[in-house]
Amino acid sequence: MRSGPAIRGGVLAIMWAAGVCLAGQPVKWEPVGLCGGGGMFTPAISPADGNVMMVNCDMSAAYITTDGGRTWRMIHHSQLRSNTRCRPAFHPTDPKTIYAAGDWSGTLKVSRDQGLTWQTIGNLPRGLRGEIAIDPHRPQRMLAGTADAVFISNDAGATWTKCAGPTGATIGFHFDQTSAPDARVCFAATADGIWRSEDGGKSWVDATGGLPWKGIRSFAGGSRAGGEVILYCAIPSRVIDGRFAGGVYRSTDRGRSWQSAMAPDINTETTAFDQWAQGPVAQYLYVLTTNANPSVVYALNTGTGVPPPHHPTVYRSDDAGRSWRATFYPDPRWKPFNAERDYITFGVGQYYIDTPLGAAINAEDPQQLIHVGSMRCYITRDGGKTWMAGHARLAGPPPADGDQPDFICNGLVVTTTWNYYIDPFQPQRHYIAYTDIGFARSLDGGRTWRWWSQRTRAPWSNTCYELAFDPTVRGKIWGAFSNVHDIPNDNIISGRHRSTGPGGVCVSTDFGMTWTKSNDGQPPAPCTSVVVDPSSPPGRRTLYAGFFGQGVYKSTDDGKTWRAANEGLGAPSNMRVCRVQRHRDGTLFALITAMRRDGRFQPEGVGLWRSRDGGGSWERANAAQILLWPKDFTVDPSDSRIIYLSAADAGRQEAGLYRTTDGGATWTRLARKGPEHFGAYLHPSRPGWIYMTLCEGAPGSGLWLSRDNGNTWESIDGIPFANVQRITFDPADHNVMYVTTFGGSVWRGPADR
Repeated sequence: MRSGPAIRGGVLAIMWAAGVCLAGQPVKWEPVGLCGGGGMFTPAISPADGNVMMVNCDMSAAYITTDGGRTWRMIHHSQLRSNTRCRPAFHPTDPKTIYAAGDWSGTLKVSRDQGLTWQTIGNLPRGLRGEIAIDPHRPQRMLAGTADAVFISNDAGATWTKCAGPTGATIGFHFDQTSAPDARVCFAATADGIWRSEDGGKSWVDATGGLPWKGIRSFAGGSRAGGEVILYCAIPSRVIDGRFAGGVYRSTDRGRSWQSAMAPDINTETTAFDQWAQGPVAQYLYVLTTNANPSVVYALNTGTGVPPPHHPTVYRSDDAGRSWRATFYPDPRWKPFNAERDYITFGVGQYYIDTPLGAAINAEDPQQLIHVGSMRCYITRDGGKTWMAGHARLAGPPPADGDQPDFICNGLVVTTTWNYYIDPFQPQRHYIAYTDIGFARSLDGGRTWRWWSQRTRAPWSNTCYELAFDPTVRGKIWGAFSNVHDIPNDNIISGRHRSTGPGGVCVSTDFGMTWTKSNDGQPPAPCTSVVVDPSSPPGRRTLYAGFFGQGVYKSTDDGKTWRAANEGLGAPSNMRVCRVQRHRDGTLFALITAMRRDGRFQPEGVGLWRSRDGGGSWERANAAQILLWPKDFTVDPSDSRIIYLSAADAGRQEAGLYRTTDGGATWTRLARKGPEHFGAYLHPSRPGWIYMTLCEGAPGSGLWLSRDNGNTWESIDGIPFANVQRITFDPADHNVMYVTTFGGSVWRGPADR
């Protein structure tokens, strides 16, 4: 680290607040690496304590902060998994009471201890949408909704009744605080329209008079006793007769009529400004206001271009939408620039425009907002004058030499990680192979992290799958990179994400600081794996690389040139290699994962393949136990005949961990704990200790341990994230392991639970 004692002390204080384990203390589970970098949704702020907020991630985890977004805690998967469709609700006066929709099923849950533990509550159907709303002056009254109905509760969520009237996917609610508590006027917005109830939710009438069309995208209301009621909504933007139409609307008569709130100083362009526009017209996706001051309203939009005033921003109005001003300027290339830099804006010198995926306001403080997107989380406490990056925390002042600054892990970890590495020559150097943000390195044993910059990174920067270290040359590393991510998980196998795209091997000679292509002769395909033959001579190393859809390629000149090594490997219809390993006895293994065609898993080519002649010829090692969706494998370092192979269900219940002890002649399924097993890993110094991981769809823990060579298994419940992929053991302390995950970054924890 390049910081003096004062800065270092501040860093350690933040790390302690984040739950980071320091040297000499007992090992406990803690997140490691960069934060943000993945999709975040449905944020919420406690009106009782603005320092308490929640955010949900699309990779299954929910997060809570109690210090205003400086540090975050992942809620344990056994208590609450994320829901990206329904915003949580904080009790108006008790910051420890929170209601949230749990998991993709959207079941209503409640916490009474600020998110530590959660219990299912009430009789609501699954599939909650929009938001959960609590009447601030009568908290027993609540509203919630699903994809086609709205429900009301008058006993703090214990029982719910379906409301007659509102239909469609729920968007939001408002309780009119100018009305009597016993006959509360309520509003419910769905994609189909807006409804008003004047009898506490018993009956409802249409409240969309004056809206040119529906398709409601967002809804907010503000009201205070003795004052006015102002409602806002956002509808799709269109171009009609060459003019902008739609966007943000306002009602001051409880929805009996609506007027456009699209003043000249808000984006009403009708053509795209540049090629990076998110569309020819700005779409307004979120509107926010409060009971504290209903005239203060915010609107979040997509952009018609990159530079201001065309950019996606957060507009603010202090006069109920009669005039607006942009408040969010996150790109350092233009002034004003008022958002805290994260590792991306440091690394590439710009802000990548992003569609807002969620926003919330403090109901008691119109100056505090949070908004989230596919890579970031920003928070303001001064009404948009400045924005704090809730997903990135600098470890100290940026270095004067222009190198990338170091960042602390603050707990908001939402990215997929494939492998964690500790440098064999300089153990204080650690590396993480990421999806979406590619690669990061640490110079201080994992305490702080540095992203790669645009000028130093690999040309295929979305995903780093694997690294291979030269066994004798310090700082020399080969990497497998690709612009296709999620191989071999369900997004790729099911076809939800594209499976073709560029990739290749790169090499670094300065401990991962800079990367250059080393791919002459390789196919333009996703590179998923790279290994080095340590017995080959320095400077003329033999390397093997796996390519998704193209098989295995070999280099005998240190990676300068490559040729296919596919004789007998797989099948012409399936060469989807997702992992290559070389055993110390010289045996080479390649795993070809699943291929689905017309919804059916195909048997051709899939399986674990073995070569005993350096890739000259191949045989299927698991011919006696065909698995249609293998994900990963481990070979016992002492005996290449002992192999562990993990698989997911593929139209039949074949998921589990399998083992052969005779080179593949026979196989035994050691365990099945869920529909998608990922891998198995052997403890380096405790014979008979086997770790088993489950990635997607784990019904409980995604990390298991057998202390008796696979006869019995116990879940490792300390890690809060369920979708686990691979394990790395600290070579200096085998009691410490690093666990990579599918959407929850890396977790450092004890090897013995």
